[in-house]
Amino acid sequence: MVKGDLVLVTFPFTDLKGSKLRPAVILAVTNLDITVCFITTQIQWEEQTDILLIPNKRNGLKRQSLIRTSKIATLDKTLAKGLLGKLNKSEIVDLNNKLMSLLQLY
Repeated sequence: MVKGDLVLVTFPFTDLKGSKLRPAVILAVTNLDITVCFITTQIQWEEQTDILLIPNKRNGLKRQSLIRTSKIATLDKTLAKGLLGKLNKSEIVDLNNKLMSLLQLY
């Protein structure tokens, strides 16, 4: 797994009362953990720091989706259940820019 990979993960709900298998994009990988942003098909929730993804063979998505850069989690690697696809280089650049904006790293 590397940055920009789209994977299925067991992702916790924000209230920590449950979880759901859902797509996520890899931000970072360590020996034990992955840091990811979750992906949603609820495009009406789009915020300025989200990234709209159009389904294609490379990313493996079935519906238009948003990378929610404000929804970040660090999870045990064993929670990743499979590779869906990958972001292209321009999408990774956009992801980096959105994260810098969100985290006020300018």
